[in-house]
Amino acid sequence: MIDLSCKLLVIGGGPGGYVCGIRAGQLGIETIVVEEARAGGTCLTVGCIPSKALIHAADEFHKLAQYDGRSALGITAASPAIDLARTVAWKDGIVERLTGGVEGLLKKAGARLIHGSAEFLDGKTVEVSRDGEPIRITAETIVIATGSEPVELPFLPFGGKVISSTEALALDSVPERLVVVGGGYIGLEIGTAYAKLGARVTVVEAMARILPQYDSALTKPVMTSLETLGIKVLLDTRARGLSDTGLSAETDGEAIDLPADRILVTVGRRPRSGGAGIPGLDLDRNGPFISIDETCRTSMRGVFAIGDVTGEPMLAHRAMAQGEMVAEIVAGRKRIWDKACIPAVCFTDPEIVSCGLSPDEAKATGIETVTGQFPFTANGRAMSMEADSGFVRVTARKDNGLILGLQGVGVGISELAAAFGIAIEMGARLDDIAAIVHAHPTLGEALHEACLKALGHSLHI
Repeated sequence: MIDLSCKLLVIGGGPGGYVCGIRAGQLGIETIVVEEARAGGTCLTVGCIPSKALIHAADEFHKLAQYDGRSALGITAASPAIDLARTVAWKDGIVERLTGGVEGLLKKAGARLIHGSAEFLDGKTVEVSRDGEPIRITAETIVIATGSEPVELPFLPFGGKVISSTEALALDSVPERLVVVGGGYIGLEIGTAYAKLGARVTVVEAMARILPQYDSALTKPVMTSLETLGIKVLLDTRARGLSDTGLSAETDGEAIDLPADRILVTVGRRPRSGGAGIPGLDLDRNGPFISIDETCRTSMRGVFAIGDVTGEPMLAHRAMAQGEMVAEIVAGRKRIWDKACIPAVCFTDPEIVSCGLSPDEAKATGIETVTGQFPFTANGRAMSMEADSGFVRVTARKDNGLILGLQGVGVGISELAAAFGIAIEMGARLDDIAAIVHAHPTLGEALHEACLKALGHSLHI
């Protein structure tokens, strides 16, 4: 048994955990980060980063496939082919560089990274199993950053042809027929990528619409794109289990059989709050999530929790911001969680960005509002990119023009998430954005025009 002690112990080396460790080290806090797999967690190793790499490869392949002599751009290309095993190897190379970078940053900051599985013995002590050699760590403060994992359906357990997003990002060949169970952002992102790579994709969604966290105006262009790509979307349809040829499902009380070579189950994620001895701490809970206050403190003194294990939105950038905040609190600085918005991005085709309140959410607060919307069909940059599907929308208070929410859907619109977030966090008003000179021609001009529209004097529509 090896005995160690430190001021701060972080359980989990994902986005929240490693950022907490780096910032704590920078602040001179003796810090240990325990991670059972590779530094970077789900997002970096089997989630955000590798999925975007696959999406990029699929987009590039799909573009080539469209250059069959009919492109309005006048481009003709030979029949493209893809070696998915090489694509996955390229993706893995990106992951390796980034995980190595995270480990290097922790070391540079003076934080120690230990690989192994952690188990709480009490609120101050954790035992880590590392290659059969136990390590006991005692800490003044502990941060739980154990993240989340894919939800497994009892009637569709992972294994064989039934896969989670993790396996979907590591296939060595494109399945001829892919059935995606769940019409949320993970299923649609990966399903769209494989459709562009040549798979015949069917999406099974139990609800009446895809992407239920976004309003219908934002999801309509995505639905149109799915149809154009030949993706079959079955709404109000429930998966029931495996059949001889693929997936057994039910729609309108009628049983249907969906042939599939792979069945991708993406019905959500659940917090990893049931392992690592966490239940033994008897922390206050909000359902399966660990309850925290505005400083990420749990109900036990000296124990913090950050990231997916604490609830929605289960986003890497939320975890990172929480991790940085907690490190500074442990260092004695005064910080609380007081965010006006947390941007949400869906990397479908086209992409969706949402910051702050939607028009309906704003109205529900009882505040009188105004809304302005500018379509990319009137944006020169979008037209020149063959990307004129979608729009930017702003919602603001009617009395003073304070911006309450910004949303948009369009090709590459994820890069406007920073501008949207800054506008809301800085308390911008419609006339503030309207007074800023926006570069031409750019997609960002749509933000300017949407605010002008809300003010009642749009220029280009």
